[in-house]
Amino acid sequence: MNVLEIERGDGIMVLRMNRPERLNALNQELRTALIEAWTEFNESRELEIAIFTGSGRAFCAGEDMKESVERGTVGGGAAGRREADPFRSGRVNKPVIAALNGLAMGGGFLLVEQCDLRVAVPGIQFESSEAKRWLIGGYDHGVKNGLPHAVAAELAFAFRFSSERLHQLGFINRIVEPDQLIPAAKEMAAHLLSLPPACRVNTLTMMRAMRATVPDRLEHLATLLKDHGAKSDLMESRKAFAEKRKPVFKGWDDPADRARTPRLEDVK
Repeated sequence: MNVLEIERGDGIMVLRMNRPERLNALNQELRTALIEAWTEFNESRELEIAIFTGSGRAFCAGEDMKESVERGTVGGGAAGRREADPFRSGRVNKPVIAALNGLAMGGGFLLVEQCDLRVAVPGIQFESSEAKRWLIGGYDHGVKNGLPHAVAAELAFAFRFSSERLHQLGFINRIVEPDQLIPAAKEMAAHLLSLPPACRVNTLTMMRAMRATVPDRLEHLATLLKDHGAKSDLMESRKAFAEKRKPVFKGWDDPADRARTPRLEDVK
Protein backbone atom coordinates (compact mmCIF):
# COMPACT_ATOMS: atom_id res chain seq x y z
CA MET A 1 0.00 0.00 0.00
CA ASN A 2 1.34 3.42 -0.97
CA VAL A 3 1.54 5.81 1.98
CA LEU A 4 0.76 8.65 -0.42
CA GLU A 5 -1.75 8.37 -3.26
CA ILE A 6 -1.44 10.89 -6.11
CA GLU A 7 -3.89 11.80 -8.86
CA ARG A 8 -2.94 14.10 -11.73
CA GLY A 9 -5.21 15.67 -14.32
CA ASP A 10 -6.64 18.91 -15.70
CA GLY A 11 -3.86 20.95 -14.11
CA ILE A 12 -4.58 19.58 -10.62
CA MET A 13 -2.54 17.26 -8.38
CA VAL A 14 -4.46 15.54 -5.58
CA LEU A 15 -2.21 14.30 -2.77
CA ARG A 16 -3.91 11.88 -0.37
CA MET A 17 -2.00 10.72 2.70
CA ASN A 18 -2.76 7.03 3.08
CA ARG A 19 -1.89 5.57 6.47
CA PRO A 20 -5.47 5.34 7.81
CA GLU A 21 -4.53 2.72 10.42
CA ARG A 22 -2.15 5.31 11.95
CA LEU A 23 -4.41 8.33 11.33
CA ASN A 24 -1.98 9.40 8.58
CA ALA A 25 0.72 10.11 11.16
CA LEU A 26 3.93 11.45 9.65
CA ASN A 27 6.53 8.70 9.71
CA GLN A 28 9.75 8.97 7.73
CA GLU A 29 8.30 7.07 4.77
CA LEU A 30 5.33 9.42 4.42
CA ARG A 31 7.47 12.52 4.97
CA THR A 32 9.86 11.40 2.22
CA ALA A 33 6.97 10.64 -0.16
CA LEU A 34 5.52 14.11 0.48
CA ILE A 35 8.87 15.79 -0.22
CA GLU A 36 9.08 13.97 -3.56
CA ALA A 37 5.47 14.80 -4.49
CA TRP A 38 5.75 18.49 -3.59
CA THR A 39 8.98 18.73 -5.55
CA GLU A 40 7.27 17.22 -8.61
CA PHE A 41 4.28 19.56 -8.23
CA ASN A 42 6.45 22.65 -7.85
CA GLU A 43 8.59 21.82 -10.90
CA SER A 44 5.75 20.66 -13.16
CA ARG A 45 4.65 22.79 -16.13
CA GLU A 46 1.27 21.04 -16.34
CA LEU A 47 0.16 21.02 -12.69
CA GLU A 48 -0.96 24.37 -11.29
CA ILE A 49 -3.17 23.61 -8.25
CA ALA A 50 -2.72 21.04 -5.48
CA ILE A 51 -5.47 19.52 -3.34
CA PHE A 52 -4.11 18.06 -0.10
CA THR A 53 -6.24 15.50 1.77
CA GLY A 54 -6.13 12.27 3.76
CA SER A 55 -7.74 8.84 3.82
CA GLY A 56 -9.85 7.39 6.60
CA ARG A 57 -11.01 9.37 9.60
CA ALA A 58 -8.03 11.71 9.81
CA PHE A 59 -6.35 14.31 7.65
CA CYS A 60 -3.16 13.90 9.66
CA ALA A 61 -2.46 13.14 13.33
CA GLY A 62 0.98 14.76 13.13
CA GLU A 63 4.27 13.21 14.21
CA ASP A 64 4.36 9.41 14.35
CA MET A 65 5.34 9.28 18.00
CA LYS A 66 5.61 5.48 18.04
CA GLU A 67 8.36 5.79 15.43
CA SER A 68 10.02 8.60 17.41
CA VAL A 69 10.11 6.44 20.54
CA GLU A 70 11.52 3.49 18.61
CA ARG A 71 14.18 5.76 17.07
CA GLY A 72 14.91 7.47 20.39
CA THR A 73 14.78 11.00 18.95
CA VAL A 74 12.02 13.57 18.57
CA GLY A 75 10.82 14.86 15.21
CA GLY A 76 11.06 13.15 11.85
CA GLY A 77 14.80 12.84 11.28
CA ALA A 78 16.25 14.30 8.07
CA ALA A 79 12.89 14.05 6.29
CA GLY A 80 11.25 15.93 9.16
CA ARG A 81 13.37 19.04 8.84
CA ARG A 82 11.29 21.93 7.58
CA GLU A 83 13.93 23.11 5.11
CA ALA A 84 13.95 19.67 3.42
CA ASP A 85 10.27 19.94 2.47
CA PRO A 86 9.33 22.35 -0.38
CA PHE A 87 5.80 22.67 0.98
CA ARG A 88 6.51 23.20 4.66
CA SER A 89 9.38 25.60 3.92
CA GLY A 90 7.13 27.74 1.70
CA ARG A 91 8.99 27.05 -1.55
CA VAL A 92 5.90 25.68 -3.34
CA ASN A 93 4.87 28.68 -5.46
CA LYS A 94 1.43 27.43 -6.55
CA PRO A 95 -1.91 27.44 -4.69
CA VAL A 96 -2.61 24.54 -2.33
CA ILE A 97 -6.15 23.71 -1.18
CA ALA A 98 -6.62 21.64 1.98
CA ALA A 99 -9.53 19.18 1.72
CA LEU A 100 -9.94 18.26 5.37
CA ASN A 101 -11.60 14.87 5.68
CA GLY A 102 -10.84 14.33 9.38
CA LEU A 103 -8.91 15.43 12.44
CA ALA A 104 -5.69 17.43 12.16
CA MET A 105 -3.39 17.43 15.17
CA GLY A 106 0.12 18.73 15.84
CA GLY A 107 2.17 18.49 12.67
CA GLY A 108 -1.06 17.80 10.80
CA PHE A 109 -2.41 21.16 11.96
CA LEU A 110 0.78 22.79 10.67
CA LEU A 111 0.17 21.23 7.26
CA VAL A 112 -3.36 22.68 7.22
CA GLU A 113 -2.00 26.08 8.19
CA GLN A 114 0.47 26.02 5.30
CA CYS A 115 -2.35 25.65 2.75
CA ASP A 116 -3.76 28.72 1.03
CA LEU A 117 -7.44 27.68 1.07
CA ARG A 118 -9.23 25.21 3.34
CA VAL A 119 -12.39 23.15 2.92
CA ALA A 120 -13.51 20.84 5.74
CA VAL A 121 -16.27 18.41 6.68
CA PRO A 122 -18.41 19.09 9.77
CA GLY A 123 -17.50 17.96 13.25
CA ILE A 124 -13.79 17.26 12.91
CA GLN A 125 -11.22 18.28 15.53
CA PHE A 126 -8.08 20.41 15.24
CA GLU A 127 -5.27 20.90 17.73
CA SER A 128 -2.00 22.80 17.81
CA SER A 129 -0.15 20.25 19.94
CA GLU A 130 3.24 21.88 20.59
CA ALA A 131 2.36 22.57 24.24
CA LYS A 132 1.98 18.81 24.78
CA ARG A 133 5.21 17.77 23.06
CA TRP A 134 7.76 20.59 23.39
CA LEU A 135 8.90 23.14 25.97
CA ILE A 136 6.86 25.97 24.48
CA GLY A 137 3.39 26.01 22.93
CA GLY A 138 2.46 27.08 19.42
CA TYR A 139 2.89 30.79 19.98
CA ASP A 140 2.90 31.88 16.32
CA HIS A 141 -0.37 30.44 14.99
CA GLY A 142 -2.51 33.33 16.13
CA VAL A 143 -0.15 35.82 14.47
CA LYS A 144 -0.10 33.91 11.17
CA ASN A 145 -3.87 33.61 11.09
CA GLY A 146 -4.91 36.99 12.47
CA LEU A 147 -6.72 35.53 15.49
CA PRO A 148 -7.73 37.48 18.61
CA HIS A 149 -5.26 37.14 21.48
CA ALA A 150 -7.55 35.03 23.69
CA VAL A 151 -8.18 32.60 20.83
CA ALA A 152 -4.48 32.50 19.97
CA ALA A 153 -3.70 31.69 23.62
CA GLU A 154 -6.27 28.89 23.60
CA LEU A 155 -4.64 27.48 20.47
CA ALA A 156 -1.14 27.82 21.96
CA PHE A 157 -2.17 25.84 25.04
CA ALA A 158 -3.35 22.93 22.86
CA PHE A 159 -7.09 23.25 23.39
CA ARG A 160 -9.08 21.57 20.63
CA PHE A 161 -11.18 23.39 18.05
CA SER A 162 -13.99 22.06 15.87
CA SER A 163 -14.20 22.70 12.15
CA GLU A 164 -17.33 24.77 12.79
CA ARG A 165 -15.55 27.06 15.24
CA LEU A 166 -12.53 27.50 12.99
CA HIS A 167 -14.91 28.37 10.16
CA GLN A 168 -16.52 31.03 12.36
CA LEU A 169 -13.05 32.40 13.17
CA GLY A 170 -12.16 32.62 9.47
CA PHE A 171 -9.51 29.87 9.53
CA ILE A 172 -11.57 27.55 7.27
CA ASN A 173 -13.12 28.83 4.04
CA ARG A 174 -15.98 26.35 3.63
CA ILE A 175 -17.66 23.44 5.40
CA VAL A 176 -19.27 20.81 3.18
CA GLU A 177 -20.67 17.32 3.58
CA PRO A 178 -18.15 14.47 3.23
CA ASP A 179 -19.31 13.41 -0.23
CA GLN A 180 -18.85 16.99 -1.45
CA LEU A 181 -15.36 17.53 -0.02
CA ILE A 182 -13.24 16.74 -3.07
CA PRO A 183 -15.81 18.15 -5.53
CA ALA A 184 -15.83 21.42 -3.56
CA ALA A 185 -12.03 21.54 -3.55
CA LYS A 186 -11.95 20.84 -7.28
CA GLU A 187 -14.53 23.59 -7.84
CA MET A 188 -12.22 26.03 -6.06
CA ALA A 189 -9.31 24.74 -8.13
CA ALA A 190 -11.29 25.22 -11.34
CA HIS A 191 -11.99 28.82 -10.37
CA LEU A 192 -8.29 29.44 -9.76
CA LEU A 193 -7.44 27.86 -13.11
CA SER A 194 -9.94 30.17 -14.84
CA LEU A 195 -7.91 33.23 -13.81
CA PRO A 196 -5.16 34.72 -16.00
CA PRO A 197 -2.00 32.75 -15.10
CA ALA A 198 0.01 35.83 -14.16
CA CYS A 199 -2.84 37.06 -11.96
CA ARG A 200 -2.96 33.74 -10.12
CA VAL A 201 0.82 33.71 -9.54
CA ASN A 202 1.07 37.38 -8.59
CA THR A 203 -1.95 37.34 -6.27
CA LEU A 204 -0.66 34.24 -4.48
CA THR A 205 2.73 35.92 -4.02
CA MET A 206 1.07 39.04 -2.59
CA MET A 207 -1.32 37.21 -0.28
CA ARG A 208 1.47 35.11 1.18
CA ALA A 209 3.65 38.19 1.65
CA MET A 210 0.85 39.83 3.65
CA ARG A 211 0.70 37.07 6.25
CA ALA A 212 1.93 38.39 9.57
CA THR A 213 5.12 37.03 11.13
CA VAL A 214 6.49 37.08 14.66
CA PRO A 215 9.02 39.93 15.17
CA ASP A 216 12.68 38.90 15.44
CA ARG A 217 12.96 39.93 19.08
CA LEU A 218 10.06 37.66 20.05
CA GLU A 219 11.48 34.83 17.97
CA HIS A 220 14.73 35.21 19.91
CA LEU A 221 12.77 34.93 23.15
CA ALA A 222 11.05 31.81 21.82
CA THR A 223 14.46 30.29 21.08
CA LEU A 224 15.51 30.87 24.68
CA LEU A 225 12.27 29.38 25.99
CA LYS A 226 12.64 26.28 23.80
CA ASP A 227 15.76 25.45 25.82
CA HIS A 228 14.25 26.33 29.20
CA GLY A 229 13.27 23.13 30.99
CA ALA A 230 14.07 19.43 31.24
CA LYS A 231 14.67 18.14 27.71
CA SER A 232 13.80 14.65 28.95
CA ASP A 233 10.15 15.77 29.02
CA LEU A 234 10.13 15.90 25.20
CA MET A 235 10.63 12.15 24.92
CA GLU A 236 8.52 11.43 28.01
CA SER A 237 5.49 13.05 26.35
CA ARG A 238 5.96 10.80 23.33
CA LYS A 239 6.57 7.64 25.36
CA ALA A 240 3.46 8.26 27.42
CA PHE A 241 1.40 8.76 24.28
CA ALA A 242 2.77 5.61 22.65
CA GLU A 243 2.24 3.60 25.86
CA LYS A 244 -1.23 5.10 26.46
CA ARG A 245 -0.44 6.32 29.96
CA LYS A 246 -0.30 9.59 31.85
CA PRO A 247 3.09 11.32 31.40
CA VAL A 248 5.39 11.91 34.38
CA PHE A 249 7.08 15.23 33.67
CA LYS A 250 10.20 16.51 35.40
CA GLY A 251 9.75 20.18 34.54
CA TRP A 252 13.26 21.46 35.21
CA ASP A 253 16.56 19.66 35.81
CA ASP A 254 17.21 22.26 38.50
CA PRO A 255 13.94 23.32 40.24
CA ALA A 256 15.39 26.80 40.71
CA ASP A 257 15.32 27.26 36.93
CA ARG A 258 11.59 27.92 37.13
CA ALA A 259 12.38 31.32 38.67
CA ARG A 260 14.95 31.92 35.93
CA THR A 261 12.49 31.82 33.03
CA PRO A 262 13.78 34.04 30.19
CA ARG A 263 11.81 37.27 29.72
CA LEU A 264 11.58 39.72 26.85
CA GLU A 265 13.82 42.13 28.71
CA ASP A 266 16.54 39.45 28.63
CA VAL A 267 16.65 39.58 24.84
CA LYS A 268 19.40 41.87 23.64
